[in-house]
Amino acid sequence: MAHKILTLSPGSTSTKVAVFDGDEALFRLNVTHPADELAAFDCAADQFDYRRQTILDALDEQGIGLADIDAFAGYCGAMGPTEGGIFAIDQTVCDHVMNAGINHPSILGAPLLWAFAQEVGKPAYAVNQPDTDELADVARITGFPGVYRKSHVHCLNQKECAIRCAAELGIAYEDGNFVVAHVGGGLSVAAHDHGRMVDTNDVLEGSGPFAPNRSGDAPLKPVVKLSFAEGASKKEIDGVIGKTGGLLGLAGTDDARVILARIEEGDAWAKLVYDAMAYQVVKAIGGFAAALAGKVDGIVLTGGVSNDPYFAGYVTERVGWIAPVKVYGGDFEMDALASGAIRALEGAEEVMAFTGEPSWKGFTMPGAIADVEARA
Repeated sequence: MAHKILTLSPGSTSTKVAVFDGDEALFRLNVTHPADELAAFDCAADQFDYRRQTILDALDEQGIGLADIDAFAGYCGAMGPTEGGIFAIDQTVCDHVMNAGINHPSILGAPLLWAFAQEVGKPAYAVNQPDTDELADVARITGFPGVYRKSHVHCLNQKECAIRCAAELGIAYEDGNFVVAHVGGGLSVAAHDHGRMVDTNDVLEGSGPFAPNRSGDAPLKPVVKLSFAEGASKKEIDGVIGKTGGLLGLAGTDDARVILARIEEGDAWAKLVYDAMAYQVVKAIGGFAAALAGKVDGIVLTGGVSNDPYFAGYVTERVGWIAPVKVYGGDFEMDALASGAIRALEGAEEVMAFTGEPSWKGFTMPGAIADVEARA
């Protein structure tokens, strides 16, 4: 019997809502929240009742009631670094996220799901939540004392697409090794070792290949020089790292479709910049394949840019010798939430209890180095 699953993802100005019957989406909605309505709230946490009602109204318009739902799953921010997998949402989770000191609507994911689940006596789940951190210790170390790598990555879509790739190859995700590249507005590449993302670039902190609007890795000394140049500001430098770098900074647009149109018109610079982004993805995939000792069962391309045959072809031509390349263009986050809830309901994957204990607490440092870290 197919299960009906409600999935949701609260964003800055909208809430994504979908209802699935098994693996089929009955509908997908993007419930928008006008700026003048959001202005009535001092912080994201205050939006709980407002968002709850807008979701209920949207469901009512689709002829769906909470009683029709077998389980709830969503994008649950502020759970902190945890192992990947499925967590049961309960009051412990809700208290943790609402007191995490984070002012972003993603903190409402767990409380909204828990409220709906409590109302009808059904379970609620957080699936591969966004703060999932499974990095191997050796992957955390940098040569800059006091700076360590953490995992900020498109975990939900990464794992969903790796699971799909594994199924196509006839193996379980937990029994294989995969390198997954999510190429969208942000760009993350990760090494998946038997069900764990053991290494990746940090999307939020600006590492890895450059993306449509993010700078990615760059030589440090020139960036430091720019940061201390007359008139420079932290906001400006942070903007290049996370909002105005990449394709946008180099070619004036972060829309890959516009870049492709320019390439077709013979724009040599547009081609060079676009090829450079693909080239950096190739290098990241190769590096993570080496980190997996060359034992790679599949390579996955996902995210919006991966819909482009030119980009996918460029990457596949250069990494296809490592392992089969599977392309799943776009993102499958809502599908992943529903799939996770179904695995939980059917007992195909263990459901974990959230304790608030972080999956990584830092390193125990020698005294002199600890002093440096304290100043960082």
